[in-house]
Amino acid sequence: MKPSPSEAAIRISRAIISASNQSRPTRSWSPSLEQTLHRLGCHDLLSPSLVARVIDPFLLPHHSLALGFFYWASQKPGFTHTSISYQSVLKSLSISRQFNAVERLLKDVKTQKILLHSSVYRSVIASYIIGKRTQNAFLIFNEVSALSREIGPDTCNSLLAALASDGCVVYAQRVFDEMIKQGVTLNSLGFGVFIWRFCRNAELGTTLSLLDEVIKHASKINGSIIVLLIIHGLCQASRVSEAFEFFEELRRREYKPDFMAYRIVTEAFRLKGSADEVQKVLKKKRKLGVAPRENDYREFIFDLISERRLPEAKELGEVIINGNFPIRNDVLNALVGSVSSIDPGSAMLFFKFMISKESFPTLLTLSNLGRNLCKHEKTDELLEVFHILSSKNYFADLESYSAMVSFLCKAGRVREAYGVLQEMKKNGLDPDISSYNCLMEACCREDLLRPAKRLWDEMFASGYGVNLKTYNILIEKFSDIGQIQDAQWLFQHMLEKGVNPDATTYTSLLEGLCQEQQFESAFEVFKKSLEQDAMLARTILNTFIVYICKEGNFQFASKLLCSLTNDVGHPDSHVIFLKYLADAGEISTSIEHIKWVGSSSPSMLPTISAALFASLASSSKPEPILKMLQTIRDKSPVPCNDSWKELSVEC
Repeated sequence: MKPSPSEAAIRISRAIISASNQSRPTRSWSPSLEQTLHRLGCHDLLSPSLVARVIDPFLLPHHSLALGFFYWASQKPGFTHTSISYQSVLKSLSISRQFNAVERLLKDVKTQKILLHSSVYRSVIASYIIGKRTQNAFLIFNEVSALSREIGPDTCNSLLAALASDGCVVYAQRVFDEMIKQGVTLNSLGFGVFIWRFCRNAELGTTLSLLDEVIKHASKINGSIIVLLIIHGLCQASRVSEAFEFFEELRRREYKPDFMAYRIVTEAFRLKGSADEVQKVLKKKRKLGVAPRENDYREFIFDLISERRLPEAKELGEVIINGNFPIRNDVLNALVGSVSSIDPGSAMLFFKFMISKESFPTLLTLSNLGRNLCKHEKTDELLEVFHILSSKNYFADLESYSAMVSFLCKAGRVREAYGVLQEMKKNGLDPDISSYNCLMEACCREDLLRPAKRLWDEMFASGYGVNLKTYNILIEKFSDIGQIQDAQWLFQHMLEKGVNPDATTYTSLLEGLCQEQQFESAFEVFKKSLEQDAMLARTILNTFIVYICKEGNFQFASKLLCSLTNDVGHPDSHVIFLKYLADAGEISTSIEHIKWVGSSSPSMLPTISAALFASLASSSKPEPILKMLQTIRDKSPVPCNDSWKELSVEC
């Protein structure tokens, strides 16, 4: 009985996802998935709507599977994709920001004159903005600007702000003009960032005309914030006198600049040494200025941060704290955590301002600050944060101490991190094993093996013991530096203690043993993984084959593959082995191996051949692969597919 479209979509998507879990990397398209779909017998059911049903929602998070299935469906004779199937795959690619693939498909859509729903353009433009490809986003917007209202005010305002923030003010003005023309509502974020950057180089009259245009269209903007941004932009461009004149123009439009705007102009005149002008501004401030609305600025800063307009959030935050204006602790936390990713120095200013107000960062803020200081290699600042917080008795629980240990370790400050552990104990807190592991990892990373061994002893002496991660850290390090006997001792020790190795344990030890040419010992370790869990052994097999082949021991690799049962051996391992043989010119060995696979596991041959065929285009030595494919063709019990036909023509 023919399944319904919904049932077919569920069945196909489950088959694809299940089969992709067996490939490496997982959830990626491979030739073996085509074999799975052929066995499923779904080729005759294919239609654009079914392709769309399979991709959306089932394959949306898995862009490789979505795109692979999309292209696989197009191979069916007479099949043509329509807007519905293009929309589903573009949605998946936009979510995962696969920009090259998006551009290829949009080019196809344009060539075929396919009309897409505005929601597709909305998601693509938003994806480009998030991926910091604002000019690409503009090019797409420019092609479909007639759909501005359907694309929506949120996306249009995001694009307007992003273009202006990135310095593409000319493009931003074109977006602004189109929004006005199409009647798309402007908000404080979009227009605010745009006019902030635009006014610096524009004539004052032009800036005022844009402001009048926005007022006329009753857009959703906060007047006080827009005024401050224009004043700040003019002063940043050393146009202080014009900024002062701007106050009068604003008064005529019934805008009331707040104290923050007046302070910006006051400080700009003060820097120029214009004492008389400073007094004029202060006099006008006392007469006409109003107190800044703390909540309005709070919401605007949060909008800037959520849109990743961090330079603008930083600048506005600095205006507030430099003038000692009211700012809530949640805003300071957001500024510290986010701005530290682009400007650690500015983030430290926000942090110190917070501390001066007897407020403290949340643990999330501390984590973001610590991670970003490590990323920018600001270890001195990281230590300063620790000492400031420690002097304020901030560290009162295990979680906050552990966070600090983690960041000091990441920064390579092993001695200081160990000191924090001792301070924890002094304050009656027992460090957990994750803190010890973090310190152990830092010791190994900094090649401090003696301290690492002493820490190992301390962990046992203090009663904390060790866990799988501890073993993995040390086994990986000892294997990496060639101290393979120590790595083997640790492996045996963990087995005796009842700690089950995982894939990381096995791959680290196998790599070390192969590098030391101890292939028989490596095989014994692999057998341990097989005894522990067949799926685990299957997972690490490909990596093991790579390690052996890198050392040039092809005979041992072949012996290993031939010794495995079908539940452990899989086509990918044979493909890896055969590719290494092709690169090394070991044609006779590869042919013998293919003959063995053909006699012992003939069902693997179609998948192996498909993978080898797919590698032809990128291979620097195609001749050995062609000979392998010819051998498989002679040995394969299944009929030739399209790939075989192409090969037959070549041969």
